Amino acid sequence: MDLNVQAGNGGTETIQVSDAVFAADYNEALIHQVVTAYMAAARAGTKAGKSRSDVSGGGIKPFRQKGTGRARAGTIRSPIWRTGGMTFAARPRDYSQKVNRKMYRGAIRSILSELLRTERMVVVSDFAVETPKTKALVSKLDTLSIKEVLIVAVQPEENLYLAARNLYGVDVCDVRELDPVSLIGFDKILITSESLKQLEASLS
Repeated sequence: MDLNVQAGNGGTETIQVSDAVFAADYNEALIHQVVTAYMAAARAGTKAGKSRSDVSGGGIKPFRQKGTGRARAGTIRSPIWRTGGMTFAARPRDYSQKVNRKMYRGAIRSILSELLRTERMVVVSDFAVETPKTKALVSKLDTLSIKEVLIVAVQPEENLYLAARNLYGVDVCDVRELDPVSLIGFDKILITSESLKQLEASLS
């Protein structure tokens, strides 16, 4: 398929891209599964509590079984005692879910295709700012009528990172670090033609 690219001189160019990558069917179930798995893998899973086997003390029976008038007790580490262990204490766990590489690539292709169909992806020949100034980046985005955007480039320059870090709803991403959550989380995706070709090669 042919794709229009906005050139730096204000004109447009046309590049050829793969239909298999950028004209795939929208598979909502697959995208949901991959996004859920990606977000689950980001969870730390370090929550932990102490059960009765983890708290100190409790080596002996605190008092005799009968004759005290108190409820019988075998250990001071019981969950019903103060400083005792927690009932069903949390344990560190791994929340990651298995996603096959074929499924992951299929979801990314589906997202990219939908972004193009809904005109949420803007392809430019090149994108950079000469100075690390927020004003310079805002001015450049205004010419494209874009406010909230994820800028995707091959090895973005430091000036671009510095100019974007104070802007709400604007982020910069290396094409190799692109993920499904970022793709669906922004109103627009601004991507360079070189990044698009690299993305196409990795998904073909």
